[in-house]
Amino acid sequence: MTSAPLAGRLTRVDGPLFFPVTAYGPDGSPDLDVFRAHVRRGIDAGAAAVFACCGTGEFHALTPEEFRDCVTAAVEETGGQVPVVAGTGYGTALAIQYAKTAEEAGADGLLAMPPYLVVADQEGLLRHFTALAAATALETIVYQRDNAVFTPETVVGLSRVDGIIGLKDGYGDLDLMQRIVSAVRGEESGRDFLYFNGLPTAELTGLAYRGIGITLYSSAVFAFAPDIALAFHRALTSGDDRTVNRLLDGFYAPLVELRNLGRGYAVSLVKAGVRLGGLEAGGVRPPLSEPLPSHVKELAALIERGRALLGNGAEDGGTEDGGTEAGDAEAGDAEAGDAEAGDAEAGDAEAGGTRDGGTRDGSTEARA
Repeated sequence: MTSAPLAGRLTRVDGPLFFPVTAYGPDGSPDLDVFRAHVRRGIDAGAAAVFACCGTGEFHALTPEEFRDCVTAAVEETGGQVPVVAGTGYGTALAIQYAKTAEEAGADGLLAMPPYLVVADQEGLLRHFTALAAATALETIVYQRDNAVFTPETVVGLSRVDGIIGLKDGYGDLDLMQRIVSAVRGEESGRDFLYFNGLPTAELTGLAYRGIGITLYSSAVFAFAPDIALAFHRALTSGDDRTVNRLLDGFYAPLVELRNLGRGYAVSLVKAGVRLGGLEAGGVRPPLSEPLPSHVKELAALIERGRALLGNGAEDGGTEDGGTEAGDAEAGDAEAGDAEAGDAEAGDAEAGGTRDGGTRDGSTEARA
């Protein structure tokens, strides 16, 4: 745990917010050594904060004991260099239990995911998150998505709750977000309330969210291609829209098209990217499924294309070489394995234990 308040440390950040995957060993149990190495790589690459055991970290798939061990490992590995925010979710009682476990493990804050299964009214949602925030001394960020979409009035209520410091938006309605920002700003409470773009591959909507004053965002790409994510972050925060648009057109937009080819790819494809980088993080747990081998091969080529854009600024996004050895090892025989890979849509995950949902048109997606 760091000594400084989480809200202050996140108000101005110099790097992306890092959502590490949870590494599993050959026996399927968490591999804490690999997880620590993954967290360390992110910190060394310039992460501004570590969000452990959230959507990308398969919170939904972890036992309480595994959750405790992973959060503890993240806290120990960061050594106070950056804050550690732990996921929590399910119903109110279990969410409080996970929150207390995170506090005991030394986390600096909580990302409160939607309650499990039920569709509650606004009063019930406010009661749920108020009770969760009161259960520990940890500062809490509330995650808006799926069955936890708020009216501006409810967010005003959340902003008045001691311990709730911000809202992460995974719903993607900019009209609603502008009305939320305006309503909270109108309170003139003197408190800074933070907002985060929490859409899958948030960089794709970075310019739009920046337009309404929201510059904090979760970066799944940082988990497997931190150099690309950092370049984009620097360009977005400095107003270098030429670089932003080059990376959007040549890397991020094609990545989203690839991500949309399979259910749960916002997690499983990220984990494949980590493996392409040479870190054996294992596969994903059910109900998620592994991406098709041909899609992993596409991801490897796309990463190289993104790095070529950084290296030479080429508008056409051409690649420079054949990729990394680790990427070749995983992607090289991809085409031969397609027939046996199964249907990627079979597995669907929910970071908050709800019906999930990466898009507002009814399709589903697990994410950070």
